[in-house]
Amino acid sequence: VVTEAGFGADLGAEKFMNIKCRKAGIAPSVVVLVATVRAMKMNGGVVKADLGAENVAAVQAGCPNLGRHIENMKSFGVPVVVAVNHFITDTDAEVEALKAYVADQGAEAIVSRHWEHGSKGAMELAARVAEVADANMANFIPIYPDDMPLLEKIEAIAKQIYRANEVLADQQIRDQLKQWENQGYGDLPVCMAK
Repeated sequence: VVTEAGFGADLGAEKFMNIKCRKAGIAPSVVVLVATVRAMKMNGGVVKADLGAENVAAVQAGCPNLGRHIENMKSFGVPVVVAVNHFITDTDAEVEALKAYVADQGAEAIVSRHWEHGSKGAMELAARVAEVADANMANFIPIYPDDMPLLEKIEAIAKQIYRANEVLADQQIRDQLKQWENQGYGDLPVCMAK
Protein backbone atom coordinates (compact mmCIF):
# COMPACT_ATOMS: atom_id res chain seq x y z
CA VAL A 1 0.00 0.00 0.00
CA VAL A 2 1.29 3.44 -0.90
CA THR A 3 -0.12 6.50 0.80
CA GLU A 4 0.48 10.20 0.23
CA ALA A 5 0.95 11.76 3.64
CA GLY A 6 0.63 15.41 2.79
CA PHE A 7 2.79 18.37 1.98
CA GLY A 8 6.06 18.55 3.85
CA ALA A 9 7.83 16.02 6.00
CA ASP A 10 7.32 18.44 8.90
CA LEU A 11 3.57 18.68 8.39
CA GLY A 12 1.67 15.81 6.81
CA ALA A 13 4.29 13.14 7.34
CA GLU A 14 4.79 13.98 11.02
CA LYS A 15 1.05 13.65 11.59
CA PHE A 16 0.93 10.44 9.56
CA MET A 17 3.73 8.93 11.64
CA ASN A 18 2.68 10.17 15.08
CA ILE A 19 -1.11 9.99 14.73
CA LYS A 20 -2.31 7.82 11.84
CA CYS A 21 0.24 5.01 12.21
CA ARG A 22 -0.19 4.94 15.99
CA LYS A 23 -3.99 4.82 15.88
CA ALA A 24 -4.22 2.45 12.89
CA GLY A 25 -1.57 0.10 14.24
CA ILE A 26 0.48 0.34 11.06
CA ALA A 27 4.16 0.95 10.45
CA PRO A 28 5.68 2.27 7.23
CA SER A 29 8.43 0.26 5.57
CA VAL A 30 9.94 3.19 3.67
CA VAL A 31 9.41 6.92 3.23
CA VAL A 32 9.64 8.51 -0.20
CA LEU A 33 10.45 12.21 -0.07
CA VAL A 34 9.82 14.07 -3.31
CA ALA A 35 12.32 16.77 -4.23
CA THR A 36 13.12 18.82 -7.30
CA VAL A 37 16.28 20.51 -8.47
CA ARG A 38 14.14 23.62 -8.94
CA ALA A 39 13.11 23.62 -5.28
CA MET A 40 16.71 23.21 -4.16
CA LYS A 41 17.68 26.18 -6.35
CA MET A 42 14.87 28.31 -4.92
CA ASN A 43 15.92 27.32 -1.39
CA GLY A 44 19.43 28.31 -2.47
CA GLY A 45 18.29 31.82 -3.38
CA VAL A 46 17.41 31.62 -7.08
CA VAL A 47 14.29 33.54 -8.14
CA LYS A 48 11.63 31.74 -10.17
CA ALA A 49 12.49 33.55 -13.40
CA ASP A 50 16.07 32.24 -13.25
CA LEU A 51 15.36 28.57 -12.44
CA GLY A 52 16.04 27.37 -15.99
CA ALA A 53 19.75 28.29 -15.92
CA GLU A 54 22.21 25.77 -14.48
CA ASN A 55 23.27 26.71 -10.95
CA VAL A 56 24.95 23.86 -9.07
CA ALA A 57 25.99 26.18 -6.23
CA ALA A 58 22.36 27.14 -5.60
CA VAL A 59 21.33 23.46 -5.58
CA GLN A 60 24.01 22.78 -2.97
CA ALA A 61 22.99 25.85 -0.94
CA GLY A 62 19.34 24.75 -0.96
CA CYS A 63 19.90 21.12 -0.04
CA PRO A 64 20.04 21.58 3.77
CA ASN A 65 16.26 22.11 3.70
CA LEU A 66 15.88 18.66 2.16
CA GLY A 67 18.40 17.33 4.66
CA ARG A 68 16.17 18.42 7.52
CA HIS A 69 13.25 16.50 6.04
CA ILE A 70 15.40 13.41 5.58
CA GLU A 71 16.58 13.68 9.18
CA ASN A 72 13.00 14.14 10.42
CA MET A 73 11.77 11.02 8.66
CA LYS A 74 14.76 8.92 9.65
CA SER A 75 14.11 9.90 13.29
CA PHE A 76 11.07 7.61 13.11
CA GLY A 77 13.32 4.65 12.30
CA VAL A 78 12.23 4.38 8.68
CA PRO A 79 14.56 4.32 5.65
CA VAL A 80 14.22 7.23 3.23
CA VAL A 81 14.36 7.25 -0.56
CA VAL A 82 14.34 10.66 -2.24
CA ALA A 83 12.40 10.79 -5.50
CA VAL A 84 13.96 13.47 -7.68
CA ASN A 85 11.03 14.72 -9.74
CA HIS A 86 12.97 15.56 -12.91
CA PHE A 87 12.30 18.67 -14.97
CA ILE A 88 13.63 18.95 -18.52
CA THR A 89 15.67 22.01 -17.49
CA ASP A 90 17.57 20.02 -14.81
CA THR A 91 21.19 19.49 -15.80
CA ASP A 92 23.19 16.37 -15.05
CA ALA A 93 25.51 18.39 -12.78
CA GLU A 94 22.58 19.73 -10.74
CA VAL A 95 21.04 16.27 -10.38
CA GLU A 96 24.39 14.80 -9.34
CA ALA A 97 24.83 17.55 -6.72
CA LEU A 98 21.42 16.72 -5.25
CA LYS A 99 22.12 12.98 -5.30
CA ALA A 100 25.50 13.47 -3.64
CA TYR A 101 23.95 15.54 -0.87
CA VAL A 102 21.26 12.92 -0.25
CA ALA A 103 23.90 10.18 -0.09
CA ASP A 104 25.80 12.22 2.53
CA GLN A 105 22.59 12.19 4.59
CA GLY A 106 22.49 8.39 4.57
CA ALA A 107 19.64 8.16 2.07
CA GLU A 108 19.32 7.38 -1.62
CA ALA A 109 18.06 9.60 -4.43
CA ILE A 110 16.45 8.13 -7.53
CA VAL A 111 15.60 10.30 -10.52
CA SER A 112 12.02 9.91 -11.70
CA ARG A 113 11.18 11.08 -15.22
CA HIS A 114 7.46 10.29 -15.10
CA TRP A 115 6.48 13.72 -16.47
CA GLU A 116 8.58 13.13 -19.57
CA HIS A 117 8.18 9.36 -20.02
CA GLY A 118 5.02 8.44 -18.14
CA SER A 119 5.05 5.30 -15.99
CA LYS A 120 8.23 4.04 -17.70
CA GLY A 121 10.02 7.09 -16.30
CA ALA A 122 9.19 6.02 -12.74
CA MET A 123 10.10 2.33 -13.02
CA GLU A 124 13.55 2.62 -11.41
CA LEU A 125 12.09 4.57 -8.47
CA ALA A 126 9.23 2.11 -8.01
CA ALA A 127 11.54 -0.90 -8.13
CA ARG A 128 13.97 0.58 -5.60
CA VAL A 129 11.21 1.62 -3.20
CA ALA A 130 9.76 -1.89 -3.38
CA GLU A 131 13.22 -3.37 -2.69
CA VAL A 132 13.71 -1.17 0.35
CA ALA A 133 10.22 -1.95 1.63
CA ASP A 134 10.73 -5.69 1.14
CA ALA A 135 14.12 -5.60 2.90
CA ASN A 136 12.43 -4.99 6.28
CA MET A 137 14.96 -2.32 7.27
CA ALA A 138 12.40 -0.17 9.09
CA ASN A 139 12.22 -0.03 12.86
CA PHE A 140 9.30 2.39 13.15
CA ILE A 141 8.89 4.22 16.42
CA PRO A 142 6.77 7.37 16.93
CA ILE A 143 8.80 10.22 18.43
CA TYR A 144 6.90 10.13 21.73
CA PRO A 145 5.10 7.43 23.74
CA ASP A 146 1.35 7.48 24.45
CA ASP A 147 1.85 7.93 28.19
CA MET A 148 4.03 11.04 27.91
CA PRO A 149 2.33 14.17 29.35
CA LEU A 150 0.71 16.39 26.70
CA LEU A 151 3.09 19.32 27.19
CA GLU A 152 6.06 16.98 26.78
CA LYS A 153 4.54 15.62 23.55
CA ILE A 154 4.21 19.19 22.28
CA GLU A 155 7.82 19.81 23.25
CA ALA A 156 8.98 16.63 21.50
CA ILE A 157 7.38 17.68 18.22
CA ALA A 158 8.50 21.31 18.51
CA LYS A 159 12.10 20.39 19.31
CA GLN A 160 12.62 17.27 17.19
CA ILE A 161 10.67 18.21 14.07
CA TYR A 162 10.73 22.03 14.06
CA ARG A 163 14.02 22.44 15.99
CA ALA A 164 12.56 24.83 18.57
CA ASN A 165 14.80 25.59 21.53
CA GLU A 166 11.90 25.55 23.96
CA VAL A 167 8.13 25.69 24.22
CA LEU A 168 6.61 28.55 26.16
CA ALA A 169 3.17 27.98 27.66
CA ASP A 170 1.60 30.23 30.26
CA GLN A 171 -0.12 28.79 33.31
CA GLN A 172 -3.57 28.87 31.68
CA ILE A 173 -2.32 26.59 28.88
CA ARG A 174 -0.54 24.29 31.33
CA ASP A 175 -3.71 24.08 33.44
CA GLN A 176 -5.82 23.24 30.35
CA LEU A 177 -3.41 20.46 29.35
CA LYS A 178 -3.50 19.04 32.91
CA GLN A 179 -7.30 19.22 32.90
CA TRP A 180 -7.43 17.21 29.67
CA GLU A 181 -5.05 14.65 31.15
CA ASN A 182 -7.22 14.39 34.28
CA GLN A 183 -10.26 13.85 32.04
CA GLY A 184 -8.55 10.85 30.42
CA TYR A 185 -7.24 12.45 27.22
CA GLY A 186 -3.56 12.39 28.13
CA ASP A 187 -2.79 9.29 26.07
CA LEU A 188 -3.96 10.91 22.84
CA PRO A 189 -1.42 12.02 20.23
CA VAL A 190 -0.89 15.72 19.55
CA CYS A 191 -1.87 17.31 16.24
CA MET A 192 0.55 20.21 15.84
CA ALA A 193 -0.33 23.25 13.73
CA LYS A 194 2.71 25.02 12.30
